[in-house]
Amino acid sequence: MNTPFGIANLWIEGDFITRFVALALLTCSIITWVILLTRFWDLRNLRKLKPELDVFWRATSYEQGLHAFTHQANNPYYHIAKSAAGASTHHQSQSANHRELLQTLNYSEWMARSLKNSVDAIAAGLQKGLTFLGSTGAVAPFIGLFGTVWGIYHALISISSSGSAHIDQVAGPIGEALIMTALGLAVAIPAVLGFNAINRANKLLVADLNRFGNDLLAYFVTGARVDSGE
Repeated sequence: MNTPFGIANLWIEGDFITRFVALALLTCSIITWVILLTRFWDLRNLRKLKPELDVFWRATSYEQGLHAFTHQANNPYYHIAKSAAGASTHHQSQSANHRELLQTLNYSEWMARSLKNSVDAIAAGLQKGLTFLGSTGAVAPFIGLFGTVWGIYHALISISSSGSAHIDQVAGPIGEALIMTALGLAVAIPAVLGFNAINRANKLLVADLNRFGNDLLAYFVTGARVDSGE
């Protein structure tokens, strides 16, 4: 049986506030899915780069190891190794009389600081989009609830002005208003689940980057590669 109630009717019969809430939820949903698909694709590609570390450490020279990295523009391991080499050269090129303030650190401290800065910069880039996902997961249910309350309020006013309160006249508009709550949850749930999954993947990746940074620090300070025991 056809019914005049539903999302389409909610949009047609709704006022400015109702349509604004619907558009806000739709916009949040689209952005959420764009972020999720983009970030999961990026993380998938980054996981494929990890086996290149073994090739790097088996290289006969540092430059050869750098060339072993693929997709260098988006390869965090390459950027860390490249910046480490640059930091080492920069520190050693400073003369005793013309050193910058940071170069008053000894070589080991300077390299540790430089590698940490490189890892922190990459870790910050991995957080891209997480703030929006977290905010959407927290706020979207309340936006939907606001739309529901607003819809019920107008539905009750309409029923009151009609002078009739039969169940078919009450259930339709109120049930229609409850759609907003469902839409809010439909936006929030993927955002929350995606936020948690991406955050966990980021932590694992940053742990790998920190291990690589520590291995590079040992290499530059001692001149020997670290045996990871794997």
